[in-house]
Amino acid sequence: MWALLKIFSWQELRHHPWRNGAAVLAVALGVALAFSVHLINANALAEFSQAARSVNGKADLQVRALQGSLDESMYRKLAHTPGVALALPVLDIQSYVLLSDSKPAIRVVGVDVLKVFDIAPALMPQPSPNAKPADSMANNPRARWSILAPGQIFLNTAAQALLPQHLHASPQAQQLTLQNGQALVFAHVAGRVQASGPALGVMDIGAAQELFAMQGQLSQIGLKLNPGMDPTVFARTLQQSADWPAHLSITEDGDAQSQISNLSRAYRVNLAVLAMIALFTGAFLVFSVLSLSVAKRAQQFALLGVLGLSAQSRLRLVLAESLLLGALGSTIGIGLGTALAALALHLLGGDLGGGFFSGAAPVLHLQASSAMLYGLLGVGAAVLGGWWPARTASKLPLAQTLKGLGHLLKNTHSAWLSLSFLVIGALLTQMPAVWGIALAAYISVAMLLFGGITGLPWLIETTLAWASPKLAHRTLALLALERARRQGDTVSSAVSSVVASLSLAVALTVMVASFRDSVTQWLDAVLPADLYLRSARSLSSSNMVYFTPEFVKQAGKLEGVRTLQAQRQVSVLLQPNLPAVSLMVRELRDPVRELPLLAPPLPVPKGTYGIYVSEALVDLHHAKPGTYFETFGRAFSARDRPSAVSEPRFFVAGVWRDYARQTGAIVMDQRDYANLSDDRLINDLAFWLDTPQDAARVEANLRTLANTEQAGAGQLLEFGTSTEIRAVSLGIFDRSFAVTYWLQGVAIVIGLFGVAASFSAQVLSRRKEFGLLTHLGLTRRQILSLVAIEGATWTTLGAVAGLGLGLLVALVLVHVINPQSFHWTMDLSLPWWRLLALALAVVVSGTVTAWLAGRAAASHDAVLAVKEDW
Repeated sequence: MWALLKIFSWQELRHHPWRNGAAVLAVALGVALAFSVHLINANALAEFSQAARSVNGKADLQVRALQGSLDESMYRKLAHTPGVALALPVLDIQSYVLLSDSKPAIRVVGVDVLKVFDIAPALMPQPSPNAKPADSMANNPRARWSILAPGQIFLNTAAQALLPQHLHASPQAQQLTLQNGQALVFAHVAGRVQASGPALGVMDIGAAQELFAMQGQLSQIGLKLNPGMDPTVFARTLQQSADWPAHLSITEDGDAQSQISNLSRAYRVNLAVLAMIALFTGAFLVFSVLSLSVAKRAQQFALLGVLGLSAQSRLRLVLAESLLLGALGSTIGIGLGTALAALALHLLGGDLGGGFFSGAAPVLHLQASSAMLYGLLGVGAAVLGGWWPARTASKLPLAQTLKGLGHLLKNTHSAWLSLSFLVIGALLTQMPAVWGIALAAYISVAMLLFGGITGLPWLIETTLAWASPKLAHRTLALLALERARRQGDTVSSAVSSVVASLSLAVALTVMVASFRDSVTQWLDAVLPADLYLRSARSLSSSNMVYFTPEFVKQAGKLEGVRTLQAQRQVSVLLQPNLPAVSLMVRELRDPVRELPLLAPPLPVPKGTYGIYVSEALVDLHHAKPGTYFETFGRAFSARDRPSAVSEPRFFVAGVWRDYARQTGAIVMDQRDYANLSDDRLINDLAFWLDTPQDAARVEANLRTLANTEQAGAGQLLEFGTSTEIRAVSLGIFDRSFAVTYWLQGVAIVIGLFGVAASFSAQVLSRRKEFGLLTHLGLTRRQILSLVAIEGATWTTLGAVAGLGLGLLVALVLVHVINPQSFHWTMDLSLPWWRLLALALAVVVSGTVTAWLAGRAAASHDAVLAVKEDW
């Protein structure tokens, strides 16, 4: 077999480098894209997990409040609980650094520096030689106490990179200006910490409480248990005790990593599936190339069969050729994918548009097992693409094929196999997601594609049989259609790759267009005001960056302001393995007009509080409309009462569409929130102006108002009109889908590569036929017209099939995969002009390719080729 492979197959591969090179390139691109996406996501997630571990350290358990902060008295109680070896109080603050030209985010962590080394050594402050108020620890024993001094902050590498002008200046200038509410506070850079991840500053907890005016408050308490203690059992025992406050959550170490992993899993899987599109298309290109190769060498295969080569040996021979193509492509793809991943991590960091790993700067780490896996995927795709041509080679009728009559045997194509795939695909769309992944829906897409592509021969035969009689008086057109009709298998092989790539491109185009149109309509609904003012950019910083009630009151009285609406955002932890949700508190006059509700609101029962939840809350936390959301009630339990005391009841009165917060959001009326909480802070302001064109003047007045409370506070304010916010939001949307556009383009290019290779191979193998047509009186121009008509016919059929199949896949993407993966719905939008442009590009490319190939085949030498049969 090896000798036959070298003599028979290697010569075929060597003498047709362009055709086989297209298949190798397709596999290489598919493997490269899939492997690079895997490397980027894996390294970004590993970097985030490492940063979370460096901050949380070796704590067995973490105690947090469901919302807001912890009272410091809880630390004293837990520190003396039997079984606790060490308790570490933590004050976690999300703030911003005020620079001359920007305001980057920074995380400030206050810890007990005398205990932190035993739990989180990466947070241990290391004073610098220029540390003030004392010198280095080596030269001055008092330097060890500098870490306890008020206003001292120690930065990690990311924070130091943000602030080079501070760190390289004189020691007296090493001062950070931080934001605390609407005030400015100052911290002295006294050294560094080893913790990795985004910008981070560490302070002694007492100094942090004093600097940010949070005396007596904690964010969390890390617990290190005695040896032999089971953290799960210990946590359950604490929570079941009669005096355990219901508003506290106790979770095991690693929940921060699991939160981001669970949240980003669907994004990472969807991106990986999109990257596999190129590999999927490459499999069909291998199928197309090998199908044509088998058809061209049919007589040679038949001769080998007559000489004793069994059907199984012929099958293995073609599979060996596909294996060789896949191995070459996978080897190139692994190297190319590594280079792409390194470039993307260098230019973009770990964030490919999903926003989950913003601020992370992962370093590329290769894993031999992952490279082997994706290499095998490439080889497997090539072998899968070569299976049907190999089966065809094994089932050739030897006698008829040797006489050159094998192509005259009538192949009947049944639509039942294709229909079976389509029905299975439709049924799979009704299956739920598995572990947050739309697994059944992905298989459904594959079934639809298989169904559409296996139905190509039947579609071609049926369509051309209908069209041929209508062109009986047009010689060239009839000749082209009849040849395509008699060579249905060859035609379907040639256009299978373009059908696969076009259908996926159409599906992605419809999905992105539907999403973008839905986001645009959503922005119209949630941005009704003329001017917006925000304090915090993220939910995590909403408790530290805010507007005071006095500022809000004065802002509403400014000249030019007709109406003001204030909103408070609060982080609420509902489940330990999921990120916190956003509680949005505002005055709700008319929920139907103020929220993009999916259905009319339900009446709220007496004695309960009505809330409106986003779609993510329904999927992730089972907050269905018309039910009571008991989990949310625990966040409002009285802090000084045990869990046995009755909790407020919240009734889900409606579900609204939210594209900004994938973790979920809850909207409740400000009056209800005031009855349950003493929190009166505000995070966002919306202004309706007497004259919208006066927005700049109102902005200036608001900055002046902020400066009256503290000098320089006006520069902390961030404004935006509805038009500006819409433009920024859609820009972020387009950047998020930039990778999708790129993958879509690669798939189309691979499909067109397949068409070009297939047409070139077929046309160049027809030199004898063109010579005969020349002897019968056809001119060279007529032969080229014949070839162009054939190319147009084939690609038109492929474009129609790809367009129809793509619309079916788009329905699954829009109505199944996106809701199951990201927990939001969207309205279907069909960009017909863009879709028709894609189909037209395929038809034009196929026609031009066939015509160019025909020019070489219909040369003067083609006439002499007829002598080979005389």
